[in-house]
Amino acid sequence: MIASDWWIMNFELGLFGLADVAAQKADVLIVLVPKDFKSGSGVVPGLIGATLKAGHFETKAGKLLPMYQAPGVASTRMIMVGCDDGAPRQVRQAVTAAIGVAKGPGVLQVLVCFGWKASADVLACAVAAVADASYVYTTTKSKPEGRTISKVIFGGVDAAAVQDAFDQAVATVHGVELAKEWANRPANHATPAMLANAAKALAKRPRIECEVMGPKKVAKLGMGSFIAVARGSEEELRFIVLRYQGAVKSQAPTVLIGKGITFDTGGISIKPAPEMDEMKFDMCGAASVLGVFRALADIQPAINVVGLIPSCENMPDGRAVKPGDVVTSMSGQTIEILNTDAEGRLILCDALTYAERFAPAAVIDIATLTGACVIALGGVRSGMFASSDSLATQLLAAGEAAQDFCWRMPLDDDYAEGLKTNFADVANVAGRAAGAVTAAKFLQRFAGKYPWAHLDIAGTAWKSGAAKGATGRPVALLLGYLLAEAAKAGSGVVKPLAPRKRKAA
Repeated sequence: MIASDWWIMNFELGLFGLADVAAQKADVLIVLVPKDFKSGSGVVPGLIGATLKAGHFETKAGKLLPMYQAPGVASTRMIMVGCDDGAPRQVRQAVTAAIGVAKGPGVLQVLVCFGWKASADVLACAVAAVADASYVYTTTKSKPEGRTISKVIFGGVDAAAVQDAFDQAVATVHGVELAKEWANRPANHATPAMLANAAKALAKRPRIECEVMGPKKVAKLGMGSFIAVARGSEEELRFIVLRYQGAVKSQAPTVLIGKGITFDTGGISIKPAPEMDEMKFDMCGAASVLGVFRALADIQPAINVVGLIPSCENMPDGRAVKPGDVVTSMSGQTIEILNTDAEGRLILCDALTYAERFAPAAVIDIATLTGACVIALGGVRSGMFASSDSLATQLLAAGEAAQDFCWRMPLDDDYAEGLKTNFADVANVAGRAAGAVTAAKFLQRFAGKYPWAHLDIAGTAWKSGAAKGATGRPVALLLGYLLAEAAKAGSGVVKPLAPRKRKAA
């Protein structure tokens, strides 16, 4: 079952503004107040103006003033929250803080009202923040305590002007939450076969097709590198091919490749025991591809997209590949496996070769690939490597617009020196220095026939500690890129979405 099939938060656009929001009834009313707020007519503007004048409230992003049964306000609770200059980043911070205070038992419906005429990008950011702040994982809990908030209505915007952006934001949220769902599942609840079933379920949605290959078909394709990684596990590998057809068949597709290691022990080069449970997140790249396709089916942009997910476990049994073994990839290149814990690049390289058959406009692989990228960029930006300056520029722009940031890393040929070996065409690891770059240089050997980018999301795909869980990144970045490509083609969406609900709460 796909998470967003059994529960979807209901987002709506309201026809009310700040002047008349006091009459709208909800469990909680959240009002976003910018630093240049100008009071006007109406109960709520008056309350905001009075509290600001009295110095009881400040508009720094995330600063809150909760009220219970405020005079003249129909909603049970009201929360004023500062959002500084009203930029997307400040709005996200403000909404996150407000939802953290608002959510709880008995809170079913929330109104979010902007204290100014918010733009489409600000609205999209607020939708994403509401979803992220209220998300709860429940799949493997015996007594799940899920979200309490079931409906969120946004006001203070020009509904007609922002409707398309709003629809895209909601679809993106559903894609992000599907990615979170599968990434958060324990490995015994997210095997390669289960991941394949999730992809098949997506094929029930508009314009999506799915093909799943098992070990025999993968062997027939000559994917010796992928097969080598899967050898040590009793769970059979799966190679998943998703297709979204939104444009004419002659239009070259964009190919997304998601690393699908559903659990990574490191193989014979076994990982240390502490925090090894987090290696269930090693399929976050695959989960992000599922999330993108979930959103594409809702938005239906005029673009063709192929999703490739090589999926298996990396386990250390008697059949497992050993350090020093040499395998032959689908491309024909031989690889000396010096470290079995550098397995992600071994499954991705065969998928990169498979992608050639689609004569793609561009190929983007997404992988929790290296700890070195975490050291370099932390959890703020994903590492982005690209063989094309144009593709790199577009991905950077999409990330900035979606608040799902990446940073371009180098691909100088000198970095590939460490991958040389006396016993094969290439080794799967170099030294410790520049580990994220040398991993990308390995992949680049298999991506020479099309514009290519690699997103290393090892630092951004999940959080550790008390907030442990998947982030759903980089679904928003990828969707932003794909929608920009569709807009560039000038053909928009291929058919209208279902009739939209527009309701004054």
